Amino acid sequence: MPYSQDLLDSLHNVATQLRIDSIRATTAAGSGHPTSSMSAAEIMACLFFAVMNFDPQDPANPANDKFVLSKGHAAPVLYSTWAELGYISREHLLTLRRIDSDLEGHPTPVLKFVSVPTGSLGQGICVALGLALDARVDGSNFRSYALLGDGENAEGSVWEAAEVAFHHKIDNLCAIVDVNRLGQSQPTMLEHHMEIYQQRWSSFGWNALAVDGHNVRELLEAFENAKRTKGKPTVILARTLKGKGVSFIEDKNGWHGKALKKDEAEKAIAELEKQFVKTNAPKPMPSKPSGKAKQYGPYKHISTPQYEFGKEVATREAVGHSLAEIGKTNENVVCTDGDVENSTHTEFFQKVAPNRFFEMYIAEQNMVGATMGFAATGKIAFTSTFACFFTRAADFIRLAGLAHLNVKFIGTHVGVSIGEDGSSQMGLEDLSLFRAMAESIVLYPSDAVSAWYAVDLAASHHGIAYIRAGRPKQPVIYRNDEKFEIGRAKVLRQSNEDVVTVVGGGITLTEALKAYDELKRQGIPIRVIDLFSIRPVDTATLLKAAAATNNTIITVEDHYVAGGIGDAVAEAVGPEGVRVCRLAVREVPHSGKPEELLAKYKIDAQAIIELVHAVAPVAAH
Repeated sequence: MPYSQDLLDSLHNVATQLRIDSIRATTAAGSGHPTSSMSAAEIMACLFFAVMNFDPQDPANPANDKFVLSKGHAAPVLYSTWAELGYISREHLLTLRRIDSDLEGHPTPVLKFVSVPTGSLGQGICVALGLALDARVDGSNFRSYALLGDGENAEGSVWEAAEVAFHHKIDNLCAIVDVNRLGQSQPTMLEHHMEIYQQRWSSFGWNALAVDGHNVRELLEAFENAKRTKGKPTVILARTLKGKGVSFIEDKNGWHGKALKKDEAEKAIAELEKQFVKTNAPKPMPSKPSGKAKQYGPYKHISTPQYEFGKEVATREAVGHSLAEIGKTNENVVCTDGDVENSTHTEFFQKVAPNRFFEMYIAEQNMVGATMGFAATGKIAFTSTFACFFTRAADFIRLAGLAHLNVKFIGTHVGVSIGEDGSSQMGLEDLSLFRAMAESIVLYPSDAVSAWYAVDLAASHHGIAYIRAGRPKQPVIYRNDEKFEIGRAKVLRQSNEDVVTVVGGGITLTEALKAYDELKRQGIPIRVIDLFSIRPVDTATLLKAAAATNNTIITVEDHYVAGGIGDAVAEAVGPEGVRVCRLAVREVPHSGKPEELLAKYKIDAQAIIELVHAVAPVAAH
């Protein structure tokens, strides 16, 4: 496709200005990544001023083409781009990295033109994949772009996204790799061996195009090629130079993450200013989106379940049925899974909403990243796998928490109670992981009814939420019309003579109720609480129970001792001097039958009974 010289000259000038502004901003901050920003200047100029369709005055418009700066350390060039678009002032660029500025060292969604936090490398392409898939869900025509660094290609999650994107034939996804040769401490593995980059991406099924990343014409042609390519995603491999345009730093190792001193910046800017070319053409501006985003109504709560009191039902199964019910009535709910939907039971959702269910296969990092992309567009995005496998994607979960994204995690097969599969399959760290996330909600249902409502509560709450669902069948202990709330526990057994309070969740609540029955026969009354909401914790109910039971609480959990129910309860009541005695898994577990493992690791009814006997006489004083 022919391009006018005026357009090429104008984009060259935009790129030059982006370099100048990136230097000015980082020098003013005294830190940052000017050289990594400078290598991407032509890429950004072409994308934002000639390729993408978006409204520069309304960056959050859901119909806009989407952009993710996966190499988030190049934030200065992103901010400079939006200054060049007129959305922020050039003076504001000089507040980069200040505590009172929204221009942070790496991009965050505090800015309307940023959908997710980036800079933890290997995540951006996964998010961009989710954004691209979202267009398929809504029948939208927007495209999704992700700019990666070349060193980032060492991250396994990049290739997880690459293979899944090809599998789903996502042709509205375009990745750009800024191959500037230099990493943080040394040259990258492949440096400028563009043919190897091209072979690798091609082998994953992508339309792989190698170009001179500083040649505006080649970039524009590659982006046009990407738009014409159907049935597969495109990657543009742009050969660039770090610090491009400034002779004393261009392609020089040792400049990563270093701001230029004031005199160096002045010298660099003077050199760059000589690179502007004369043109009478006005600066090109992006075309506004042609499509409209699909509109959704408010969330619709699900109906009352129909479980038989006392019947044994696995909470993972009830969670699956609840999610399917939500999917029937809420078209803005999507779900991803990692090839275990017949165990997590998200297969029920897949059956009722196949166009909103996405198989991500055994690639949990990309699974979570793509789900973040769905959430970034406004979807209520669920993702599910065995709880232990979420720890593989902990860094993605961390950034989802930082962004307050509306992602809902369902972790199944938790604790030693899964049985014979052994320790590698036992989620024993998951509560600790999710409780640590910023403003997360963590729910732990103990029967089918509470599991049904836990999913509804998570879906209707905006923000990151985790639901912990077990493998074994447990008796239904609640009536179908029981009311559950985030931050509220349930007192299941109590009397005025209770000597101690026992707090459990999931399978250990079932054990606590067994212990209650046996201790009652022994004439030792205890209070039993279903914690349900692990975060936030129902402090008021716990303190009231402690005050009535000799200021002593026993916690019992199918989780390692750190970060789970015991810590949650202790943090809530400890400041008031309540004694908390903990039963938890304290060693690496072994294969065995569920009941054998609960006994071996002392979190079963007998262990509760023994601890009550040990602490009740002390508590009675």
